[in-house]
Amino acid sequence: MKRTFDAIVVGAGPAGSSAALTMAKAGLDVALLERGNFPGEKNMFGGVLHRLTALEEFFPDFWEQAPWERHIVKKNLSFITPGSNFSVSFDNDLADKPPYNGYTIFRPKFDNWLAQEAVKAGATLMTRSTVDDVILEAGKVVGVTLLRDGAELRAPVVIAADGVLSFTAKKAGLRQGKFSPDNQGVCIKALIDMPKEVIDDRFGLVRQQGASTEIVGNTAGVRGGTFLYTNYDSLSLGMVLELGSLTKTDKTPYDLLNNLMDQPQVAKLLRGGRLLEYSAHLVPKGGYDMMPELVGDGIMVAGDAAAFCIITGLNLEGINLAAQSGVTAGKAAIEAHRRRDFSKASLTTYQKMLEESFVLKDLKLHKRSPQMLHNDRIYSQYPELVCSVMDEIYRIDGKPKDNMTKMLLRKVKETVGLKNLLADVYSGWRAL
Repeated sequence: MKRTFDAIVVGAGPAGSSAALTMAKAGLDVALLERGNFPGEKNMFGGVLHRLTALEEFFPDFWEQAPWERHIVKKNLSFITPGSNFSVSFDNDLADKPPYNGYTIFRPKFDNWLAQEAVKAGATLMTRSTVDDVILEAGKVVGVTLLRDGAELRAPVVIAADGVLSFTAKKAGLRQGKFSPDNQGVCIKALIDMPKEVIDDRFGLVRQQGASTEIVGNTAGVRGGTFLYTNYDSLSLGMVLELGSLTKTDKTPYDLLNNLMDQPQVAKLLRGGRLLEYSAHLVPKGGYDMMPELVGDGIMVAGDAAAFCIITGLNLEGINLAAQSGVTAGKAAIEAHRRRDFSKASLTTYQKMLEESFVLKDLKLHKRSPQMLHNDRIYSQYPELVCSVMDEIYRIDGKPKDNMTKMLLRKVKETVGLKNLLADVYSGWRAL
């Protein structure tokens, strides 16, 4: 099979479908390629979708159309050790009013919905279509070949939105040497079935309110963090573990997740739930310095394929960056068609627009965060410090207490050391 389009989008995730929707709305003939049987089938994400301002021009009442589980009103940060937990919580009334700031979603439902919206706008969705190679002519990308039936699809512009392992961007020569194990994380998730009324009562929620919890500690020294999110009638408990750090241990991701589920304070939150499934996938965690070339002759890179992910330890953003980059890539392709120029110089409009948006501004702002998160003390010594301080504050044992300053200094010296603490505070301040 040979077909020609105005544009080809590889990957029907948030970045790819947003790009296809943008171009189809402008009247371009777009092919949206998905390797699964349906968009989202291959995605194991179960987490928080931050507000998609990029898509609100197409869906002003996004919260009434998109398939989501709960809207986030409560944000928690916890430090845990094998036997203790210290948490702080932020609950905001404004977050309980649309447009909501964040949602918990299941990507198989959300991705399929967004791709179908692109189809309604005129895009051609081709499932079970895995890209085998890019077609190059005189050094320019002019299409792709598919494994299925040896199909050849041609277009003057291709948008690579095929995830962190982006075979398309690699074949086009745009990503070399930056996607090392230290810059990637394996996200492992357990889905726990639980009645809605139990979740509401346990987490202090009503209606379709949701809560998200970011957890530091209890990873057996492996660099990584943990999340616990409330879905409508289930919980998503997962860990994002640095691939390079994990390979240096004898632990498997499932060992660490099972150990977390047995931690007493976490086990209380899961009590009465039923394990439905385990799943895992890779995520980019190197931030701004991990980005590949975003533009080449006839090609642009968006979403996770471009490493558009921000992990600070306090927050994890990805889908909002992906959707924004997809819409931006779609607009750059529309401009290229207007000029009839698909050279790298012409498509650089895409990168310029990203630099003016929150995508690259926020990535630059947090460019030091990945290096800060390489600090092994964060994952063991600091949770121990926080929890031991709180234990001493609240413990009544008939013995006289030190004053607060003396006690804090003693605890710091026993765990991280005063010089290390000062250095880490400075590093964290610069990164965040």
